Amino acid sequence: MTEEIIVVCPMCSPKEPVGHDILRPGQNPVVQCHECGAVHPTTIEEKKPVKTKVIVSKDDVSFTLRTNIDAGEMIYIDDELIVDDEEADEVYPIIVTSLESGGRRVEREEIENVDVIWGRATDEVTAKISIKIRNGSTSVEKRVSGEFEFIVGEKYNAERKDFQITKIKIRGGAFQSRKGDRVPAKYIKRIFATEVRKKGWGEAKTSWSAKRNGRY
Repeated sequence: MTEEIIVVCPMCSPKEPVGHDILRPGQNPVVQCHECGAVHPTTIEEKKPVKTKVIVSKDDVSFTLRTNIDAGEMIYIDDELIVDDEEADEVYPIIVTSLESGGRRVEREEIENVDVIWGRATDEVTAKISIKIRNGSTSVEKRVSGEFEFIVGEKYNAERKDFQITKIKIRGGAFQSRKGDRVPAKYIKRIFATEVRKKGWGEAKTSWSAKRNGRY
């Protein structure tokens, strides 16, 4: 796969940087302009990584890590990052939930101006499930990988309860309720479901007897 870079083109855009493919990397790189196709040498500035403070929330626990992020990178709320803290020898995939820059919360910011990144760990998550049962409702939890997909209409088991998903509330407020809708666990706020009751011996016998007597 060809690496891309944003630099000025002496032929069509000498003042505004535009997209280029890197044809020859190294000390004397050669690139090709996306706009006009011109091939020309350029200078690629080496960006030093910025060591950034990251507060990671995992279930009900928060802890602080420090990770290197390439200079010039723009960070947004809801970005997915890999936090690699070499000092703590820990690696966590996270979703950015908040950014602090200059003492205020922002929606996006260049990494050089970011003081703190808050993020939610997504390597493992606890899915919270509300199940409608005969006499009301109950809540259970299911521990899964953040990439595990829950599907509307499918049956699952948690804490010895069988249930069928009716709808899924996504973080941010939207719902998925069409049969077959898939949502990775890391994006889920809450799952709503109905209990799947297993027929006991007496229920099965009653049903069989009713059919035999022509009631069904």
